[in-house]
Amino acid sequence: MNVDSGEISKFNQLARDFWDPTGPMSALHRINPLRIDWIESQVPDRNLNGLRVLDIGCGGGLAAEAMAGRGAQVTGVDQAEKLLMAARIHAEDSGIDLTYEQAQVEEYCAEHAGQFDLVTCLEMIEHVPDPASIVQAAALAVKPGGTLVLSTLNRSLKGFALGIVAAEYLLRWVEPGTHRWDKFIKPSELAQWIRDNQLALSASTGVTYNPWVQAFALNPQDLDVNYLMSARKPL
Repeated sequence: MNVDSGEISKFNQLARDFWDPTGPMSALHRINPLRIDWIESQVPDRNLNGLRVLDIGCGGGLAAEAMAGRGAQVTGVDQAEKLLMAARIHAEDSGIDLTYEQAQVEEYCAEHAGQFDLVTCLEMIEHVPDPASIVQAAALAVKPGGTLVLSTLNRSLKGFALGIVAAEYLLRWVEPGTHRWDKFIKPSELAQWIRDNQLALSASTGVTYNPWVQAFALNPQDLDVNYLMSARKPL
């Protein structure tokens, strides 16, 4: 199985405070609206309403719930049982209708091949032993004409300095040890995995942080740290 049990255990420990916007996932809460806006801009008609969406590695449901709030029919899959429980409870409390399943990604996508208008996998592939296998599975789940959106961290010196040293040890946005630099993925590598699965690259953008105004922004010219990439499956 393409799962790191240590990573699952680590993320399960975040379940209790996952939905606290000032807690250990505060940075993710702050960038999530930017991510969802960009994801919506990548689908046909720039509208998530009515689309069937699969969110791979959904965690506590931050992105999944936001997409469902925009009218998408969302299924989130993850292996972290406690995070999924936190996701289900928050969705129920919020009155948002979506589905969460504990499932092995490759198996789930093989069973639901070509069924989703949009497949997302955000901040997840840098935490598994074989990220290329996740990209292959995600691509399989996208229906012809559908969209794939992935996000991860760049294995660059800037990615190490900001994604680990600053984010984990100086600013304490996430717990120390959350990331491993050697597991980060260069945009060229991710782009090649996408092309290997016969999808056409559409766009990419970086997530940047301005310490002077303490704000995140999207910058298509700066993929050095955290970035998103979208692709389309041909009809």
